[in-house]
Formats: sequence, structure tokens, C-alpha cells
Amino acid sequence: MTAALALRAGTKALQEAGVPDAAVDARRLLAHALGISADRVTLVLADPLPDYVAELFSIYLHDRLRRRPVSQITGQRLFWGRPFRVTRDVLDPRPETETLVALALAGPFSRLLDLGTGSGAIALTLLAERPRARGVASDLSPAALTVAQHNATALGVADRVDFVRADWFDGMPDRFDLIVSNPPYIAQAEMAALQPEVRDWEPHLALTPGGDGLDAYRRIAAGAKDHLLPGGRVLVEIGTTQGSAVAELFRAAGLAGIQVIPDMDGRNRVVAASAP
Repeated sequence: MTAALALRAGTKALQEAGVPDAAVDARRLLAHALGISADRVTLVLADPLPDYVAELFSIYLHDRLRRRPVSQITGQRLFWGRPFRVTRDVLDPRPETETLVALALAGPFSRLLDLGTGSGAIALTLLAERPRARGVASDLSPAALTVAQHNATALGVADRVDFVRADWFDGMPDRFDLIVSNPPYIAQAEMAALQPEVRDWEPHLALTPGGDGLDAYRRIAAGAKDHLLPGGRVLVEIGTTQGSAVAELFRAAGLAGIQVIPDMDGRNRVVAASAP
């Protein structure tokens, strides 16, 4: 069997099972089985597929048919052009979150705090882009912190970040000029309607705080002023319908300069504020 025939059969199997983006996913999985980048698959389509590669590809397809995310099958996801290790213990870094990173990089900072760091995608990207900055990355999950520490080492920023197991600001004595977070924000009632790749494979601790989905923002709003330097910024990712509610929480907490900022698709994605 050639790589082209295997790719065609794999794409068809995923399509028939209703897997979104079947052709893209089949190509990424075949590339992973071959040990090459997805953009090089075209160069080997006419080649016979070695038996061990065919077997690996079959295993990966079976995983995808179970709706396991491709990033968990391959073990990594690109974010801001850098590879991040991904496991079931962390959220899959998503392109929408790059909106928050871009906003953070639009202003100065030398010391940042990432609340609920997960894979570390936000904090580690910001540190990689600002070589003189230092940071603290916190999470309640020890397993998530292990993943983030691996990513920090792989990206060469481990000497500039401290990892702390913490429940939001609990035990966090320092002040920062930038606080960032992509907290759990899905309402409990919305969980059942999520795609199975998210609902069944990503950590619920990082997806939902229960209730109306706003509890994490309440905690962040309550603690932000006490942990920001004067003029320091706080940036949080939000669900697309939560802009007004989160902005009001920040306003009630005494934060200034509050903005609700859309992503590249025009959907509300980040609430930004600053300490007076």
C-alpha cells in the first residue's frame, strides 16, 4: 500500500465517523506515523508504506475515531509558532488564546503571573518573547504543572519561571506588572453540549468551575488589585458571551481601563483592565 492509498482510506474512515476536519487530521496522523512534518506528506504519497508505519497509522486512526484529540495522539500542539507538549492533564492550546498573548506583548512587563497555567502556553510564550522578563505560573493540578515544567525546559525559559501549586491567588504574596489567565469558564449546563474531543478528553478542572461559569473571574477580580503593581495589567480569556459580566466584575473590584476585546473572528475573547 502506498502512502496515498493509506491517507485516502484514513480520511474516508474519519469522514464516515463524522470526525471534523477528517482530511487534515488524517494527514497529521500519517505524518506523525512517518516521523515527518505534515507539510512533507505530499512528497512521499507515491512511496510504499512500511508495515510498521501502516500499523502506527492504524493505531492513531483508531484513537481519533474514539474522538481523542490529535494533539493528545501526537503529544504536542503548536502555539505562537512553538511546540508545546500536550496530555490529558492540560487543555489543548488553542489559536484563540493567541489574542491574549498578542495583547500582553503590546505593552511592557517585566514580571508576570499566569493563573491556571495548564501547559504553560501563555506564560512560557510571553517569557520566550521577552528574554528579560520573569514569571510565576500557578495551577491547582500537580500533573498540569509537570507538563508546564517540561515545556519550560524544552523552550529554554525554565530559569526564568517559578511553578507554584496554588488555588488562584492563595499564598501568592508578590505583586506583578502583568497578570494573565485562561481560566475555566464553561457553565455547568453547557458541558453536555461540548464536542467529545473536549468533554471526554480534556480536564474538567480546566474547563468549568461549575454553576454559571464565572467563579474564576470572581476570584481573579477580587485578588487582582492586591497583586498588581500600580498601572499593572490583567488580561483574561473569556467565553464569547461573558464580556459584559466579566467587565462588570472587574469594574466593581476597582480596576480601571476595562476593555472587552475580540479575537480574529470578531468574537469577544479577552477582558483587559489595569490597576489604578
